Amino acid sequence: MSRKTIIWITLAIGSTVGGMLPTLWGDSFISMTSIFLTAVGGFVGIYVGFKVSEFIG
Repeated sequence: MSRKTIIWITLAIGSTVGGMLPTLWGDSFISMTSIFLTAVGGFVGIYVGFKVSEFIG
């Protein structure tokens, strides 16, 4: 699997998880917290994908 594919997959997972976190405490999917955590989850996903792709090869 290429480095770019790994980063895209982890970006999608991170932004999805970040966007869904506010529903645990009762906020909606369209709240400002959800939008903010989607961005944070995306950045974390990019970082994790980069590190994983370095480790793999």
